[in-house]
Amino acid sequence: MSKDAVHTTAQADSRNAAAGTPADAGDAGYSKDLKARHVNMIAIGGAIGTGLFLGAGGRLHHAGPALALAYLVCGVFAFFVVRALGELVLYRPSSGSFVSYAREFLGEKGAYVAGWMYFLNWSTTGIADITAIALYTHYWSMFTSIPQWVLALVALAVVLAVNLISVKIFGEMEFWFAIIKVATLVSFMFVGIFLLATQHEVGGQKPGLSVITDHGGVFPHGLMPVVLVMQGVIFAYAALELVGVAAGETAEPEKVVPRAVNSIMWRVGLFYVGSVVLLALLLPGSVYSADQSPFVTVLSKIGIPAAGDVMNLVVLTAAMSSLNSGLYSTGRILRSMATAGSAPKFTARMNRSQVPYGGILLTCAVCVLGVGLNYLVPSQAFEIVLNVASLGIISTWVIIMVCHLVFVRRARAGLVTRPHFRLRFSPVTEIATIAFLLVCLGMMWNDPEVGRKTLLLIPVIALLLLGGWFGVRRRVSRNTDTELTQLTK
Repeated sequence: MSKDAVHTTAQADSRNAAAGTPADAGDAGYSKDLKARHVNMIAIGGAIGTGLFLGAGGRLHHAGPALALAYLVCGVFAFFVVRALGELVLYRPSSGSFVSYAREFLGEKGAYVAGWMYFLNWSTTGIADITAIALYTHYWSMFTSIPQWVLALVALAVVLAVNLISVKIFGEMEFWFAIIKVATLVSFMFVGIFLLATQHEVGGQKPGLSVITDHGGVFPHGLMPVVLVMQGVIFAYAALELVGVAAGETAEPEKVVPRAVNSIMWRVGLFYVGSVVLLALLLPGSVYSADQSPFVTVLSKIGIPAAGDVMNLVVLTAAMSSLNSGLYSTGRILRSMATAGSAPKFTARMNRSQVPYGGILLTCAVCVLGVGLNYLVPSQAFEIVLNVASLGIISTWVIIMVCHLVFVRRARAGLVTRPHFRLRFSPVTEIATIAFLLVCLGMMWNDPEVGRKTLLLIPVIALLLLGGWFGVRRRVSRNTDTELTQLTK
C-alpha cells in the first residue's frame, strides 16, 4: 500500500473516530471574519471582471453577436466547476480549498501540482493586473508623465497593504469593488433597455434585431471565430473558484456557500449573456474594438459626457479587485502547501491579524518581476502574462473536477458521505467539463503569435514541476509521517 493510500485510510479512521472530517493542518489559526455578504460579493466579483468590461469589445468584433452563446456555454461549464467545488467545501471547509482536496483524493503529488499551477495562474494574473492598472491610470492626463512601472509598483503596494491588515478589510474591499461593478452593469443595462424601447438612435442607426440581421446575422464571420474566442472567455470566468477559498474563513459555510454558488448561474446569464446581447442589439460587432471597453463605445455614440472616465474607473476597479483576490487566495493556498512541506516554510507564517503573510509576500515578489517587465517591455507585458495565466486556470479547474470524480467514487464505496448540495449527473458532468477545458486549451494552437508559444511552455513548466518535486519530496514525506503518527495514535 502506498503512503498516500495509508494516509487516506488513516484519515478515514480518524474521521470515523471523531465523527467528523479531518481538518487540513493549514486551516489552523484563521479567523472566521468573512460574512455572508462578503462571500456573496466575492462570488460576484469573481464572475465580473476585466474579461467583460474590457475583453468583450475585441471578442464582439471577431465573433459578432454569437459571443453571447460562447459566454453561455463557458458559463455553464464554469458553474459545473464551482458547483463541484461547493460540494467539496460542504464536505470539509478548508482555506486550502482544492489543494487540500487534491491532497486527500489525489495524494501529495496531486496537491503539489494543483498548488503550484494555481500560484502560476495568480502570480502571472497579478502581473497582468498591475500592468492593466498602470495602463488604465495613464488614461488621465495628470498621470501620463509617470512611468508605467512606477504606477504598477504603487498599485501593488496599496493592495498588499490591504491584504496584510486583516481578512475583514480584504472582505470589505472586495464587497465595495463588487458593488461598483454590479452597479455599473445594472446602470448600463437600464440605459441599453431604454435605448431599445424608445428606438433612440445609437451611432446613427436605430437599435434592435435589424442591427444583427443587417450585418451578417448571429454568426457574421462563421462558427470558427466563436470557437476560437472560447479560451479567452474561459479566462473571463477565472476567479470563480475563490468561493472555495473564502469558505474557510466564514463561520457558516454550510449556509453561505450553496447560496453563493447557486447565484453564480443567474449572474452569468444576466450580466455576461444579457449585456453582450444588449451590446449586439445596440451596435454592429464591427464597431467594437479590443482597445476600448464596449460599454464606453456605446455611451460615447449617444453623447454621454465623461463616459470614458467613468468606465475607465470601473475597469481600474475590476483590475484592483482581481489583484486583491489573487494575493488573498495564493496566501491561503501556499500556507496549506507549506504545512505539508511542498512550499517554502516561510509561506506558512501568519501575522497577528491571522493573515498568512508569507505566501502573500511570495506572490508579491513575482509581481515585482512584473514591474520589471513593465519597465523593459511596457507594450507587451499584458499579453505575455495573460496567456501563461490561462494555463494555470485551466489546470486548476481540471484538478477540481478530477478531485470530485474521486470523491464521488469514494462516496459510492461508503468511505465518505456526500452533502445534500451536489453536482448532478456524475461522472458525466465532470468528464464533459474536463474534455471541454482541454479542447479550449488545444484551441490556443490556432493562435501562432501568442497561443502556440504559450502551449510550448507546457513541457518547460512540467520539467520545473518535476524538478521542484524532487526538491521537496523528502520534506513532504517527513511531514506525512508526522501526520500519520498523530492520526494513528
